[in-house]
Amino acid sequence: MKEFPLIVPEHLHGPTRLDAKNETNIPKEERKMTLNTLHDVYHDQLQDMYSACKQSLVATTELGRAASDKTLSEALISGTNGISEGLDKLKSLCATHDIDPEGAHCKGMEGLAREARAHGIEQNFGDDAVRDAMIITQYQRMVHYALAGYGSLAAFANRLDLDEDGAILKAMLDETYDGDRHMTDIAMNHGVNEKAA
Repeated sequence: MKEFPLIVPEHLHGPTRLDAKNETNIPKEERKMTLNTLHDVYHDQLQDMYSACKQSLVATTELGRAASDKTLSEALISGTNGISEGLDKLKSLCATHDIDPEGAHCKGMEGLAREARAHGIEQNFGDDAVRDAMIITQYQRMVHYALAGYGSLAAFANRLDLDEDGAILKAMLDETYDGDRHMTDIAMNHGVNEKAA
């Protein structure tokens, strides 16, 4: 079998990128904590959700400003209030476990927020109702990320016998579901999709 040389871009040369087994050669900012227990995973995901919520707060604010339908705009503003409350609760949960809520950057939500801006705000639309339909789509994608995150966190908390955490996270999950259902109602029963058709 013929071997092909590994071609590595100039900025990736050296052991800092190619020798991942030797953690001392990995730059400090790129080292990841080893997750050994469900507690570790729980803490990691608390930080991830905090980052996700911070990013979605900014994107949701921008979507709310871009929406032309009054009901939709008000729902997005209400959504930002819920996201802000969620951030406060996540920060409190992190403090309870003595972890820095700013300890992670959620790349998943970074991509979703970028897509929300590209498709819901920066995209050219021939009709405001069509933009509003797209805004709902993009917002719900971010919400579904939050649903997965809160659901997993609540399950972890319950398994770890963190009953108070579990109750807080379950309430956050339920509130997020309510927001998602309300957005679907705006799209389907308050005329956004009908106007866009």
